[in-house]
Amino acid sequence: MIVDPLSRQDDGITLSSRLASAALQAQSVRMRVVSENIANADATATTPGGDPYTRKTITFRQELDRASGVRVVGVRNIGADKAPFGVRFDPGHPGADAEGYVKVSNVNVLVEMADLREAVRSYEANVQIIKFSRSLSSMTIDLLRNS
Repeated sequence: MIVDPLSRQDDGITLSSRLASAALQAQSVRMRVVSENIANADATATTPGGDPYTRKTITFRQELDRASGVRVVGVRNIGADKAPFGVRFDPGHPGADAEGYVKVSNVNVLVEMADLREAVRSYEANVQIIKFSRSLSSMTIDLLRNS
């Protein structure tokens, strides 16, 4: 059962900070996964018939933040992309098969860059939410102090 956030002891400012904090953690993991994919985009098989680096994917889920009673975003799974590997003709490569082809990673750098841009923008938006929440808290304290 989900508790109504308005009936909790926490105020809206604290709840928004907790939600944004969870989103920051999820986007941080997403940026790490995307960065790893980009770093390994040029990977090739090292042995004949072997597989190169496989693109990693990330999925999210809603999870209950027990402290606040609201659902927040979290990482569900870091998996492997099932897209096929590319091949490149390079008969002198140590990972080349009998026909001279080497498997190359299934990472598309353009897709990864777009995903990274989206993750960074989401991260920045959540940082702004936390900054705004802190500003509202400061203004509330100032108002209480001056009354």
